[in-house]
Amino acid sequence: MGARLAAGTPAPRRRSGRNPRTTPEPSTRPTSTGEARVSATPIHRLTLPNGLRVILQPIPDLPTVGVSVHYNVGFRSEPADRTGFAHLFEHLMFQGSRNVRKLEHFRRVQAAGGSANGSTHQDYTDYYQAVPSSALELVLYLEADRMLGPDITTENLLTQVDVVKEEIRLNVTNRPYGGYPWTVLPGVLFDSYANAHNGYGDFEDLESATVAECEAFFDTYYGPGNAVLTIAGGFEPQAAAEMVARWFGDVPARPAPPAPTLAEPPLARERWGEHHDAHAPLPALAAGHRLPDPATARHGYLAHMVLSSILTGGDNGRLTGRMVHRDQLVVDVRTGCGLFGAFEARDPDVFLMVATHSPATRPEQILGVLDEELDDLARRGPQEAELARATARTSAGTYRTYDGLTARTRALGAFEVLHGAAELVDELPALLAAVDAEQVGRAAGALRRDARAVLPLVPAGSRANAA
Repeated sequence: MGARLAAGTPAPRRRSGRNPRTTPEPSTRPTSTGEARVSATPIHRLTLPNGLRVILQPIPDLPTVGVSVHYNVGFRSEPADRTGFAHLFEHLMFQGSRNVRKLEHFRRVQAAGGSANGSTHQDYTDYYQAVPSSALELVLYLEADRMLGPDITTENLLTQVDVVKEEIRLNVTNRPYGGYPWTVLPGVLFDSYANAHNGYGDFEDLESATVAECEAFFDTYYGPGNAVLTIAGGFEPQAAAEMVARWFGDVPARPAPPAPTLAEPPLARERWGEHHDAHAPLPALAAGHRLPDPATARHGYLAHMVLSSILTGGDNGRLTGRMVHRDQLVVDVRTGCGLFGAFEARDPDVFLMVATHSPATRPEQILGVLDEELDDLARRGPQEAELARATARTSAGTYRTYDGLTARTRALGAFEVLHGAAELVDELPALLAAVDAEQVGRAAGALRRDARAVLPLVPAGSRANAA
């Protein structure tokens, strides 16, 4: 292990003998309208010889920077019989690296006045921090050091298995509606292990993980050619590019792994399951349809986002107005694109409806109202006023979502690693505002009864309601 470092001082390291192109180039790619444009705040791209892709978005006069590293690996890349492995490995990446002691990453970022964290999704894992601009080089050093190699030991592995198990108890097994529906609905909607299994993990699988498996997972998925580094905020692009080359340039290149096989045939019938929850006070119902591919059918995907707002966007949403306020079938109802949010996964992903209801309401009643509203929208389209409200709501909501520095940095990296389209962060509001009534009608018509998964949640002591 290399020499330890004084807090706040990046370690001097041999600069790579290679000569990466460090002059960042503004990105001008075709938008969905076919016109080339540069983001309101220009996005710059560069790629190091080891394959690391870099996204830079300077924001003038901002005194802070966001830094994220997105690795192209998530729940859907986990080995068979190792459910939860990607999330477990995310935890291990904070347990020290070649020159950074256990938890020192957190301590040094916090000492610099910043914050750091990580998360695991279906198709990516990200590590992110927001710090004063003066600490940019420190964060780049810390991220590069663990890209060189985390400190994977038996002690660290056993400790993090216990930490993840406690997280599952806290967020899923000992919590009302915990993990519902994202941990369980995919098992009804999909067939393949990659798409259907519980990404949080089973205890037996987590306890069976070995150091050798962790080392192999790192070697396979955590190379620079399988990652995107993003910097957004107050910095000068040329200076940042030189820092990136200095700290990441000598991370050895490794072949990018093959993508997991995710394609599945469309559903031919409605599927039902049942989920029991010992802590839930009321029954619930989740229904899921497969979304259009966000890469190849983007307009269809956007139309589903607007459709969701028409259905449950505020008190005047169609389902909210009927189910909650008029007929009082449910306590609450929501819809949305993606298990973790819109554009947060590759194809296939899920259009969700989730409702909490009284024991007197049958799931078929809720589905009946959903089908009536979807059928009406498919036949006649949305009314002009409700379409205007929905497009305004989704567009403005997207602006707000990416207004925060950390959220913007993470979205830039996620959209790039998933879709090769970091610019979506700035393009989405206008694209959503342009969705028309015909597109919404087609989206509603695609959510057919015979192409969905239905998963009632049954509280302890209740009889099953499922058909």
